[in-house]
Amino acid sequence: MQLVVGRIGRAHGIKGEVSVEVRTDEPELRLAPGAVLATDPAATGPLTIATGRVHSGRLMLRFEGVSDRSGAEALRNTLLIAEVDPEETPEDPEEFYDHQLIDLDVVTTDGREIGRISEISHLPYQDLLVVARPDGSEVLVPFVAEIVPEIDLEEQRAVIDPPPGLLDDEPHQPDEPAAGDEG
Repeated sequence: MQLVVGRIGRAHGIKGEVSVEVRTDEPELRLAPGAVLATDPAATGPLTIATGRVHSGRLMLRFEGVSDRSGAEALRNTLLIAEVDPEETPEDPEEFYDHQLIDLDVVTTDGREIGRISEISHLPYQDLLVVARPDGSEVLVPFVAEIVPEIDLEEQRAVIDPPPGLLDDEPHQPDEPAAGDEG
């Protein structure tokens, strides 16, 4: 199974180094020197990581065969893809690979069926579960422990405790009365 583990950003310096937007919780495993990664677009790869370091909070990589800035710039926006055994799971029991979450049934803590996870959206500040509802609509659920307290892979379900307003079928109760309301 193939997983996107990073996206190549800007060239850094003149020796072929690039910044990488990390898209894995295990960069030390997936983006280590010697790792051979497939790419999207496929014609760009495969790429073998020669060196890696952290600079100003960003991962910097250099690939074998890329030794100058123009070669590094040509890689910009390339996705880095690792081959992963589908049975493999992250070391941390609170972490999951995207393929483990896709197609899980989503239910609320009181058992109400919401839909099914159709994709995971990785944003810089947090991940979102994209849940396809039976009526064809979608709801975006922040993938944080307060809102998604349980992932049960054996039962193939994700249990959510949605805050008011997250699910559009719930009436939103304002915290304060609207102007003109007496109360």
